[in-house]
Amino acid sequence: MRNEARQPGQGTREDDRENGDRLMLDIPSSCERPAPQPEPERKISSEPLRESALTGIFEISKILAAPSRLEVTLANVVGLLQSFVQMRHGIVSLLDDDGMPDITVGAGWSEGSDERYRMRLPRTAIDQIIATDRPVIVDNVAAEPLFSAADREVLGASDDMPVSFIGVPIRIEPKVVGTLTVDRIRDDRSSLGLEYDARLLAMIANLVGQTVKLHRLFACDRERLMAEKDRLQKQVLDLRQTPRESKKLHSHGIIGDSPALRGLLEKIAVVARSNSTVLLRGESGTGKELVAKAIHESSSRARRPFVKLNCAALPETVLESELFGHEKGAFTGAFSSRKGRFELADKGTLFLDEIGEISAPFQAKLLRVLQEQEFERVGSNQTVKVDVRVIAATNKNLEEAVARSEFRADLYYRISVVPLLLPPLRERRSDIPLLAREFLRNFNNENGRTLTLEASAIDVLMNCGFPGNVRELENCIERTATLCAGSSIVRSDFACSHGQCLSAMLWKGTSDERPDQPVPTPSVPAKSTIPLAEATQPVQSVGGELASLGPPGTVLVSGAKMADRERVIAAMERSGWVQAKAARLLGLTPRQIGYALRKYGIEIKRF
Repeated sequence: MRNEARQPGQGTREDDRENGDRLMLDIPSSCERPAPQPEPERKISSEPLRESALTGIFEISKILAAPSRLEVTLANVVGLLQSFVQMRHGIVSLLDDDGMPDITVGAGWSEGSDERYRMRLPRTAIDQIIATDRPVIVDNVAAEPLFSAADREVLGASDDMPVSFIGVPIRIEPKVVGTLTVDRIRDDRSSLGLEYDARLLAMIANLVGQTVKLHRLFACDRERLMAEKDRLQKQVLDLRQTPRESKKLHSHGIIGDSPALRGLLEKIAVVARSNSTVLLRGESGTGKELVAKAIHESSSRARRPFVKLNCAALPETVLESELFGHEKGAFTGAFSSRKGRFELADKGTLFLDEIGEISAPFQAKLLRVLQEQEFERVGSNQTVKVDVRVIAATNKNLEEAVARSEFRADLYYRISVVPLLLPPLRERRSDIPLLAREFLRNFNNENGRTLTLEASAIDVLMNCGFPGNVRELENCIERTATLCAGSSIVRSDFACSHGQCLSAMLWKGTSDERPDQPVPTPSVPAKSTIPLAEATQPVQSVGGELASLGPPGTVLVSGAKMADRERVIAAMERSGWVQAKAARLLGLTPRQIGYALRKYGIEIKRF
C-alpha cells in the first residue's frame, strides 16, 4: 500500500468535504453565522396553526348552519373553539333589542346555567367592547386598569398566575348585539399569538352575528305565524262551539252574535224540544214572529204547518171565525164551510201575535181551546179536537192589564207557561253592523245595486237608540240606501246627520252618558200616543200619580202621572240609582225624574 504524504490543498473530494466539515465545526463562536431569526421559525411553525384554524372555522360554519336551538348552537361553537385556539374559558354573551342580557353560554351549557356564565364576564371590559364596537386585547389582566379587582378575581388572575384576555364584538349589521370572549394563562408563546387569535375570533364573531340575525328573523316570523295560527284556531273553535240549533236558527233570519242574543237562542233550543205554550215578550220590532218560527222549525212539529194570526188586526166577530172556522150559512156571506186557524195548524204550531189586544169575551172562548184543545166552528155544535202548540206574543204589559181587569188572569197563566223576553236592539249593539249589512245586501239584490257601508256609517248606527228596534234599523237602511247617490253609504247620507230624522224627533230624550246626542226612550205600548209638540218640548212639571210599575222593561207613557214617592224609589232602585235609566223605565225624561226626586225629597244613593 502506498502511503504518500499529501500536500496542503491536495487530496480527494471526499477528503476535502470531510476537512471542510471539520473546519466549520471548529469555527470560534465569535465568527459563527448569526442565529436564525424567529420570524422564519414562526412562519414555518404557523402553517399547521393556520391549517387548524381554517379547519376549525369550516367546522364552526357547519355547526352554525345546522338546525338547532340558538343556545345549543353557540355552546357547540365555544366547545369547538377550544380545539384550535389556546383558551381556558370561552363565553358568548348576547343582548336583546333593549340592550339587556339575553343569552350567555359557554362550553357545556345547560338549561338555567346562563347566570353562572354571566358571572364570569368582566363587566367593565364587556361594556367597553359594546360601547366602542372595538375588540379588547389584554396581555396581562393583573396589570390592566380596565379590569377591577373583582374582574381579576372572576378571571382568576394574580401576580403568580398572569391571565390574558381577548374580547371581540358580535354585530348584526352596524349594531353590536353581544361579545365573544376568551381568557387563558399567559406564557411566552401565547403573548406572541394574541393579535392573531383576536383576528380569528373576529371572523368567528361575524359568523355568529349572521346566525343570530337569522334566528331572530325566524323567531319573529314564527311568532307572527303562531299568532295567526292562534287566531284561526280560535275562529274554528268558535264555529265548533256555536250550537247547532243556533246555526239552524240563523237561517230563519235571526242574525247576531251578541251575548243577549246567544242567551235567547240557547233558551229557544231548549224550549223547542217540548210542546209547552210559549209567551214571547218584548218591544215592537224585536222579531217575535221570527223567534216563533224558529221554535217551530227546531221542534218535532217542523214538518207540520206553522200558522200565524195577528189578533189586533181583526174585530172580535171576524177573529172568532178566523180561529175556529165557520159552517155554511153561519152568518151573512158564509157561502161555504171553512176551517179555522186551529184546524189548519193541527199537529203543528199556531202563532198568535198581539194576544194582549183581544177583547174580554173572546178571551174566555180562547181559554177553553187552549185548555181542552177542542172547540166548535161558528154555526156548528160539533166539537173539533186538535193537537196544536200555541206560541203567543205581545208587547203589552199583561201584568198591568190583569191588575186593571182588562185581561183574564186565568188566560194569562195559561199562555205564560214559558215566557221568553226578547232583548231590544239597544241591548245587543254588537249585532247592529251584522244586521245592517244583511239588510243592505237584501236591498242590493232587490234593486240591482252594489252599495256598501263605510265605517262612519256604522258609527252612526251604533250610536242610535233604535226605539223601533230591528224593524226601525231595517227601515233606516232601506231609506238611506234609496236616497244614497254614491257607491257607499257614509255618515252624511243619514237623515239624522241633517236633523231630519222623524224618529229622533218623536223619541227625543236626554242621556247623562251622551249629552250631545239624542238617545231615544224605549217603545211604549201600542195604544199609547204622545203628541209631537209635547214630545219635542220640555215638560216643566210632573204631578199626580204614576201608573203602577210592571216588570223590568215596562215603560210608562211620559204623560202618565205619579202615584207616590215609593214608585219613584222603586224605579230608581231597579235602575241602580241612575236617573237616566229610571227615567226611561218610567217613560219620562231625566229632567222630569229629577223634578220628581226633588218634589218627594228622595235622597239619591251614591255608590
